[in-house]
Amino acid sequence: MPATRLRDTVATPRDEGHLTREPYQDSDKTAVEEIAMSWFVLVLSGVLEAVWATALGRSDGLTRPLPTATFVVALVLSMGGLGYAMRTLPVGTSYAVWVGIGATLTVVVAMASGAESFSTVKALLLVGLVGCIVGLKLTH
Repeated sequence: MPATRLRDTVATPRDEGHLTREPYQDSDKTAVEEIAMSWFVLVLSGVLEAVWATALGRSDGLTRPLPTATFVVALVLSMGGLGYAMRTLPVGTSYAVWVGIGATLTVVVAMASGAESFSTVKALLLVGLVGCIVGLKLTH
């Protein structure tokens, strides 16, 4: 299947599968705007993954009410955002970016709060992970 490319013209039947900057029928959104919104929601969902992972760790096995409620709300919003992004973005890229953002931020929060020790090796590995996430975005 040929790679999808962006065009400044409305897609014709011959051009099916190509993205356009023209509004969709019955919508004010363009394909470019929808992709940008999907990336925004995906990044926000990755941040929420770090929130729910941190809250889960602080809930003492889901026995503390506030961290447990935070976990549930952040989990639902994070999964919902991931599902929204996957409607437009490739599944593998979406999932890898979502997990990468969540994992990176979870470790950063744990190190900043003192729950995990800081090391240069951990910091370099996190930088590498962020580089891989950015690379996935740039190749899309």
